[in-house]
Amino acid sequence: MSFENRVAIVTGAARGIGEAAVLRMSSEGASVAVVDIDLDLAESVAKAAGKNAAAFRCDVGKPANVEQLVKDVVARFGKVDILVNNAAVCPRISIEDMTEERFDQMINVNLKSVFFLSRASAEAMKSGKWGRIVNISSTAGRVGGIFNATVYGATKAGVLSMTKSFARHYAPYNILVNAVAPGAVETRLITMMAQESIDNTIQAGPLKRLADPDEIANVITYLCSDGASWMTGATVDVNGGTLMV
Repeated sequence: MSFENRVAIVTGAARGIGEAAVLRMSSEGASVAVVDIDLDLAESVAKAAGKNAAAFRCDVGKPANVEQLVKDVVARFGKVDILVNNAAVCPRISIEDMTEERFDQMINVNLKSVFFLSRASAEAMKSGKWGRIVNISSTAGRVGGIFNATVYGATKAGVLSMTKSFARHYAPYNILVNAVAPGAVETRLITMMAQESIDNTIQAGPLKRLADPDEIANVITYLCSDGASWMTGATVDVNGGTLMV
């Protein structure tokens, strides 16, 4: 699991799963670009990760921004080896109350960013003949969004399909593309729900608890390692048994 001389980009890295992934990979020796729209929080995570981490502010929902981000990371670290597409938004809005503005926001951040940042990063990885892209989907992408997360679930299902397309396209360059579909994790996406919904979520799973972000980061880190050399186009369900497929 050594990540010496590897350079990783992690989006949505200022808290939750993204923060946990940064800290885990940096502890294994990776240089990490800590990317978030909240630069102050990203800088705090980068400081905790150590001298080989740097914070970058980026609104990943805008293609021009992510293309510039990859250029900035290459300028800072010399290359890109790993991308973790973790940034996402999940406003809890019913079908009746959904607006075009909020719909477009979720498409841009949760789905469009995965396409354009993956493409820009993979193109930067080509020359090295080695790369790892891990897309963070969700159990909602498997079963459909619940608790007023219809559009969120749709974007996460789109991530799963996109993962397979990118895996096929970039396989000749030894760039492996996989997805992780977490269940309920103790992050803001869950803890901002009504307590009754949280309790129902916990009771729906065999393990009767929320996941710790570190438990998801462990799987992400493995998929970014040399150990995952025979995995591409796969989705790893990390949901405590809530969904078994």
